[in-house]
Amino acid sequence: MREINAAEISKAVAHLAQKTNFELNDGVLTLIEKALLNEVSPIGCDVLDKLLENARLAKSENTPLCQDCGTAVVFLDIGQDVHIIGDDLYTAIADGVRQGYQEGCLRKSMVKDPFSARTNTEDNTPPTIHTEIVPGEQIKISFMPKGGGSENMSRLVMLKPEAGTQGIINAVTYAVQDAGGNSCPPLIIGLGIGATAEKAMQNAKRSLLRPAGQPNSNPEVAALESQVLESVNKLGVGPLGMGGTVTAMAVHAESRPCHFASLPLAINLQCHSARHGEVTL
Repeated sequence: MREINAAEISKAVAHLAQKTNFELNDGVLTLIEKALLNEVSPIGCDVLDKLLENARLAKSENTPLCQDCGTAVVFLDIGQDVHIIGDDLYTAIADGVRQGYQEGCLRKSMVKDPFSARTNTEDNTPPTIHTEIVPGEQIKISFMPKGGGSENMSRLVMLKPEAGTQGIINAVTYAVQDAGGNSCPPLIIGLGIGATAEKAMQNAKRSLLRPAGQPNSNPEVAALESQVLESVNKLGVGPLGMGGTVTAMAVHAESRPCHFASLPLAINLQCHSARHGEVTL
């Protein structure tokens, strides 16, 4: 049994909160550069140029990539042979979020009493935490600041089983068309297919942690990703909804077994500022 002090976890989360808000990872930058090569709209090209310049300045000046520093979404893969000492695990993560957002001068967006007073919590807590127990004696912490604009365009569609591949393509294409520029394209589209309603939503968001543009290892799912991407990019929404050929840069789908009477489809749109990072303790 390996012991990990909760203070180490807080420190790691605080670091990730700032790093992910200041730096786009190389995979996302590569996708934007590829989008610039494929975009035919002059306005779309200008938007993509500005996104690359924005990323360069954010990293060099330690300033947020976007004014929306997001909900702090944390994925934990906890080794079953790990013992946390010193404090409660979820308290440690919240402390890390609080420290990271305050020290990094990141915008705090979380409000309590969501349907009434909507008072800002003033430290961007509580985080949203998803936990899985895995073999081993390490903890992998993945941090995703998820902006409100793209998150507001999330969808859960309970398709009929016979909808099949085309039903999924149609539903995702409609969701992107309906979102228009509100989701801040060009997008990375996360899909959770199968399982149950709540698990599909989680899988859709977790899929966004995959290296940007990396296809699913299952050839059938990878083929679906390609078909959805092609359909979405025929919409002409374009970068920031200004029109163009690149509305989405990638589709990340995760498929799981489901009840024979169901076909859950979760759609989680990730804006061009596809921020996430990870650390293993």
